[in-house]
This record gives sequence, structure tokens and C-alpha cells, in this order.
Amino acid sequence: VQLVESGGGLVQVGGSLRLSCEAPGITFDDYAIGWFRQVPGKEREGVSCISTNDGNTYYADSVKGRFTISSANAKKTVYLQMDSLKPEDTAEYYCVLDSSTLCTATTIAMPINSWEYASWGQGTQVTVSS
Repeated sequence: VQLVESGGGLVQVGGSLRLSCEAPGITFDDYAIGWFRQVPGKEREGVSCISTNDGNTYYADSVKGRFTISSANAKKTVYLQMDSLKPEDTAEYYCVLDSSTLCTATTIAMPINSWEYASWGQGTQVTVSS
């Protein structure tokens, strides 16, 4: 399964960006899909995920109230609307998907290596300038 990301870029503090991740090759309907991010020298952080069957969402504490995840199931696409961006949001963002689980507080805390699919090597860079 290929995960295709888009939407990263450079934005000033307080600005907004929307990331998209499309999974055109999937054949299943119920899955968890979400986002990780990584700053060089730091561990990857689970940012948010959503369950496509019931729309349940979870967010890392660092982004709650500022980021919103949504999915367009027919398009097999997930979006991450990022508002009130801060310099500490600067990172490479990776899309993840798992057909064997749904989005829960435990799921978002899983290491990225535990996810079934991830956009390895194809993350999108978000840079927030102060």
C-alpha cells in the first residue's frame, strides 16, 4: 500500500497548513490512519489518528486544540488541518495506516514501526518560522 502525502511547506508562527495523505491502493474499508512527525535528533511522535468506521480521533497533547484530523473515506484520504502553528511543530510528517486496528489512545502511542504501513522516506516537511 502506498501512502502519498502532500501539503507541507513553510509558514509563519500562527499560520495554518493542511496535510493530505491518500492511500489509493487499499481494498479494505475499516482502518486507522494518522500522522507521525520527527524532528532530527528526536524520536518520532504520534500526532493524531482517526478510525474510518466511526470517526473516532485522538491527538497528542502537544497538538490538541490546534490540529484537526479528518477523513474522506470515498477518496481514501486523510487530512490534517494544522492551525496556530508553532516553531516546535517544525518536523517531517509521515502518514501511517493500519488495517488491523482502530484509532485509540493506545494506537496513537504505538511506535511508528508497529503500524502496518507508513510513508517511509516520503514524508512531508513542515517548517514554522518565527
